[in-house]
Amino acid sequence: MRVLYLLNVSNSSQLTADSGFTFADMLAPALADAGVEVTVASPVPAGDARVHFAPTISPSTKYRARFDPGMDALVTLIRDQRPEVVVANQIEAAPAIRAALLEAGVDARIAGYCHYLPFSFTDTGDLELDPALNDRGLGHSVLLAFAAGLAACDRILVHSSTAASWTAAAAARTGVDLGDKLHIVPAPRDVRLVRDPADITPPEGRVTGIYNHRLYRHYGTARFTQLARRLVADAPVRLTVMDLFGTRSPERIRLDPSPERHLEELATTDGVTIASDRGDRIRYRNLLAGPHFGIAPFRPGCPWSMSVIDCQAMGLPVIGPRTGWLAEHIDNELLFDTDDQAVQIVERLAKDAEFYLVHAKRAHASTTDLAPATVAARYLEAIR
Repeated sequence: MRVLYLLNVSNSSQLTADSGFTFADMLAPALADAGVEVTVASPVPAGDARVHFAPTISPSTKYRARFDPGMDALVTLIRDQRPEVVVANQIEAAPAIRAALLEAGVDARIAGYCHYLPFSFTDTGDLELDPALNDRGLGHSVLLAFAAGLAACDRILVHSSTAASWTAAAAARTGVDLGDKLHIVPAPRDVRLVRDPADITPPEGRVTGIYNHRLYRHYGTARFTQLARRLVADAPVRLTVMDLFGTRSPERIRLDPSPERHLEELATTDGVTIASDRGDRIRYRNLLAGPHFGIAPFRPGCPWSMSVIDCQAMGLPVIGPRTGWLAEHIDNELLFDTDDQAVQIVERLAKDAEFYLVHAKRAHASTTDLAPATVAARYLEAIR
């Protein structure tokens, strides 16, 4: 099977903050192990030497990634590669890919992977547009472009049951019949971020937590900041907050300056330390090896989180709000609805060694089915 993997890299200068790149970097070699001829079309190479690389230009903004697919370049790429399957990691680009296949005279399936949903659903079934993609009212246009992408795909892959139910509901509301296209294929864990829970020792009354998520406003960073202040004041805890972006481009800051604002606020909070992996995956592992637990993002309707999986694969219990995929994936004893509940969970992790070790093992076990070879097998089954 010849697979052309179209990878949209949103921030090529900070690859460790790009979950789509990490996904491809783990998955592509595993597909090659399974005998697939893989070409990754991307601004930067992903995978090992067996994975072919076709350089592309990174879109300068999140809206260009969705509304400017670059038809001329797509047609040229498809004529050159003549794939049997095209993987669209930007669902909104799928109609352009279909048109490019027609123009190039190539008969290939399109498999769309929903790495990011531009919407979520409330507990009462109301559809809410993602505010990160709703600048000047663009959110509805993005939703319709997403629906058009679903219609153009032969296969649609999502991370989780939560993402599957939301995608199906959004498709139904926009008149798209998914038929039997939809498949759940979770992302692979990073093999460099796996630690045997037998090597973990419980804390002795005081714990360190880590928050390793993007500091965008729409990730609920203000809500996390509120909890962070409460934890360092009322619980035996210190927190490490990761700066995943470093210095962003002026264009990205102009679209959303919230990460810089939140970072400045957190940096002046007593008991909170700002850390950076400087784009080094080994340094990132070392940063995860120090804390005792992780904190999930407060992003409304979270459909999946690579950073949560990173912590769990390292044997760190992750506490999180009872929402979206987090409520599906995180152990019920570590979920909370209020700050008071979160403080109680952290205090128990700090003082109850048996409780801590049980959840360290459960966290690690929740990622064992995410080994790249296992995920690659599910991926291939879904796209055939």
